[in-house]
Amino acid sequence: MAAPITTSTSLFSQSSLFTLALKPQLYSPKTLIQSTHRVYHTGVSTSPCLLNRALRFHHVHHRNKEALKRGLSSVCFYKNKDSINDKGSGLEWPILQRWDVPWEWYTVSLTSLACGLGFVLTGLVEAAALPYLGLQIGELSLDEKAEILFFDQAFTTAVILATLYSVTNRSGQKDLYSYDWRNPFDLQKGWLLWAGIGLVGALITISLTGVAMAFFSGEPPQRETDALVRLLPLIGSSSVSTICLLGITGVLAPVLEENVFRGFLMVSLTKWVPTPISVLISAAVFSAAHLTPGEFPQLFILGTALGFSYAQTRNLLTPITIHALWNSGVIVLLTILQIQGYDIKELLQVS
Repeated sequence: MAAPITTSTSLFSQSSLFTLALKPQLYSPKTLIQSTHRVYHTGVSTSPCLLNRALRFHHVHHRNKEALKRGLSSVCFYKNKDSINDKGSGLEWPILQRWDVPWEWYTVSLTSLACGLGFVLTGLVEAAALPYLGLQIGELSLDEKAEILFFDQAFTTAVILATLYSVTNRSGQKDLYSYDWRNPFDLQKGWLLWAGIGLVGALITISLTGVAMAFFSGEPPQRETDALVRLLPLIGSSSVSTICLLGITGVLAPVLEENVFRGFLMVSLTKWVPTPISVLISAAVFSAAHLTPGEFPQLFILGTALGFSYAQTRNLLTPITIHALWNSGVIVLLTILQIQGYDIKELLQVS
């Protein structure tokens, strides 16, 4: 299909109207009529054939000018179908554009299975290796437990990301697993700007959801035993524990989860479904993977904000920043409350 017309020059060169344009200095109707009048007034006999020919040419030239104006006006509003459907065109919102995914459905299935097995196997290997290293969990201090948790998360992150990147070849696609530190405040693709927008939107929506759930249920629900509850003994216990927790929740976990759920799963789904649908599906899988059904609505909202912010910027730094600020913000807030003497278990409604 031919490329859309972008300049008036190409219109003239391709239009049949261009072939009708004659040399004005030789065949201008105005010139012919004036010359005829001059001949008539000087008393020279005027040919009726010449006069009629000049008048007919004048009307044809006028119609051609009107048709040309209509043609130009139609060009101004012309939109090629290819330009509308083109993924790289500026006519669509970036948040609605799909990725050019180079792998097929079987790669998606096998990679998802490999990541799941990698997560389980790394935990089993570490649990089996601890006795051989002379480490007994019950005899370790809180700082030592925090250090082991940090090593566990770092090892799991390295194994799964190595599996993910080795199986899903990017094939030269720049917007797959992209980390771009440039232009953080760009209006369209600024990763820090859209991270702030996504974080604020998620906070407001999750707060309203919590209020609505408490209103309809009649009483605040008891918090389930999630990862945060299991980390409560380490929160505020020492500076070493706090640093390890911030490294786990603010760096390693966001990098791992955003690569898997947004960088791989959500992007892969855009090969078959529109981008907003892939955002919702990946958010649902992200929420279910945390194994806390009572917190599914809040996690789903957070996953949706992470997905749309990534779709807008095509930069993994955006959802990673939102995820990191969310997790580390919770740890820092609970640490401050713990230091000031608050019972954080009661605040979190842990039974």
